[in-house]
Amino acid sequence: MKKSLYAISALILLPACATVTRGTNVDMIIESNPSEADIRLSTGQTCITPCTLKMPRKNGFNVMAKKEGYKTYEGSVDAKLSGGGGAGFVGNALIGGVIGAGVDVASGAMNDLVPNPLIITLEPEDSELESRDNAPAETPETETSETEIPEEENEASPEEKTEAGV
Repeated sequence: MKKSLYAISALILLPACATVTRGTNVDMIIESNPSEADIRLSTGQTCITPCTLKMPRKNGFNVMAKKEGYKTYEGSVDAKLSGGGGAGFVGNALIGGVIGAGVDVASGAMNDLVPNPLIITLEPEDSELESRDNAPAETPETETSETEIPEEENEASPEEKTEAGV
């Protein structure tokens, strides 16, 4: 009885090609320019760049990078079907491993995290001020006095003349 239970278990798990060959986790590499940025992921993980985090292939996540003197970066990493994972999934389907294909889908083993590596370029906080300071000076337009009124607008309308008793 135990031997048949082991055989059934092996048959169920063996066809999960992507899960076996690729695994359900991937090393996620995060770099920044400048380095030593504080990284916080929506998964709760944190690190200081450059860093490598072990991440499940199944789901994407959001990334926030902060460094004093630089604007905060917010971005995302997506889980997308990869070539190798798709090939493992198709192999399961062709061999008849419907259960194995299901395991690949459920585990996310057929996905890759994109982009990987994630390379973040942080912008200095004062870059907006610098670009305004370095912009060419605008030529002043001819100013008109607010009290100047064109001739057509200088005359009162018939209603205004009636109200004024003219």
